[in-house]
Amino acid sequence: MLWVGILLGLLVVVALYDVVQTRHAILRNFPVIGHFRYLLEAVGPELRQYIVTSNNEERPFSRDQRTWVYASAKRQNNYTGFGTDNDVERAPNYLIIKHDTLGHPRSAPPTEDYPLPCAKVLGGARGRRHAFRPASVVNVSGMSFGSLSSAAVQALNRGTALAGCLHNTGEGGISPHHLHGGELIWQLGTGYFGARLPDGGFDLDECVRKVEAHPVRAIEVKLSQGAKPGLGGVLPGEKVTAEISRIRGVPVGQTVISPAGHRAFSTVDELLDFVETVAGATGVPVGIKSAVGQLDFWVELADRMAAEDRGVDYIAIDGGEGGTGAAPFAFTDHVALPFKVGFSRVYSIFAARGVHHDVVWIGSGKLGFPETALLSFCLGADMVAVAREAMMAIGCIQAQRCHTGHCPAGVATQTPWLVRGLDPTHKAARLANYVITLRKELTRLSHACGVEHPGLLRADHMEILDGNFGSRPLHDVFGYAEGWELPSQRDADALLEYMMEKNPASARPTM
Repeated sequence: MLWVGILLGLLVVVALYDVVQTRHAILRNFPVIGHFRYLLEAVGPELRQYIVTSNNEERPFSRDQRTWVYASAKRQNNYTGFGTDNDVERAPNYLIIKHDTLGHPRSAPPTEDYPLPCAKVLGGARGRRHAFRPASVVNVSGMSFGSLSSAAVQALNRGTALAGCLHNTGEGGISPHHLHGGELIWQLGTGYFGARLPDGGFDLDECVRKVEAHPVRAIEVKLSQGAKPGLGGVLPGEKVTAEISRIRGVPVGQTVISPAGHRAFSTVDELLDFVETVAGATGVPVGIKSAVGQLDFWVELADRMAAEDRGVDYIAIDGGEGGTGAAPFAFTDHVALPFKVGFSRVYSIFAARGVHHDVVWIGSGKLGFPETALLSFCLGADMVAVAREAMMAIGCIQAQRCHTGHCPAGVATQTPWLVRGLDPTHKAARLANYVITLRKELTRLSHACGVEHPGLLRADHMEILDGNFGSRPLHDVFGYAEGWELPSQRDADALLEYMMEKNPASARPTM
């Protein structure tokens, strides 16, 4: 009986510690039993090696990928030992980065936060009043309050402030949880939440007021997203709390289904009028976000931008691999092209017409890892936006219960006792650590390839193995003409001058 009493006492002590501590949301929400999750995680490699799966088989993110994000967010050792465990020679579509054999040592190391500014000035090509050069090529993609918890949104916003990057609000509008120091990209979806008329239309006057009152650096018009392109947004009713109801202007507890299309425009011509109207009224750059399906829209948009003064300031291409939102299986699995195919097709359309330099290109869709982010830059992206990887940085364990409202880590839920487990202060630091680590890896990989900045990478800096002892360079695989993926000489010179001003001791890089 004595031993039973001692054991029970220890369990009580552990439970009390778990409830009070703020570093681990799983332990706060599931005291004592949550430790078994970490125990199984610790012995997971051995279990998979001998019983279940390898480190690279899990989806949507493998154990190797999740481990890299977790270790980077916690500033732990994210190296690996004993060589790669990938079957490189037989793996189809395997990415290979081609380093510079002689190397190009730099005279001055980067600063501790590894700043990587965008190679282009956002809004500069069209002379927007509040055009600016984004300070970070890695930013947080659109995830709305409602889809994510208040604590998660606050952690992301605080983390972006620490890392010096941008925080996309998602289509749910600007909430108080977005206002903790981070600069915003305000996403306007088909529901126009935050700038919504009583009949569901767009309210330009309210949009202007919101921009003036909040740290909005750019506006994003969402045409579609990777999780459910062509369907519109879906927020399950169990996530529509009284607070979300007030912010969005929708009934409590009722599933919110945004229309598939916009009421403010229905043609490319009307879209450009809408963009110019919003940009003129607010002064901030205005871009669009979309997954890629039929290409007629993109051809007409590029043709009009080549022939007219109207145009979008940036284009964010979202891969159809699925995302953070709740969606039917068919839309998640089969609607819209994956990022590499979709991005390269749209970029090629604009490059062939010579207007790709007038647009800041943003890639999204499982690009929160060094090699995949680098690939997007080799294809012409100027920045990447991370969503699920950012969620993992603040505690997501890939439970894949985002659509149920019962996320055990307190990230994608509105259940108060689950949200309580996520401490925004600790998780903000982890988000910042992750973003800075990704910028660090992009810097090191760019230097290994002989250039100073990932925006200066060429398509022939990467090859794709075919699984049959052959390989092809990116420009061959995706049909790029020579030089399409590079910034204009004007932008490249301005970028290098900007970087030398920030770090005068750095050597002038090569192209």
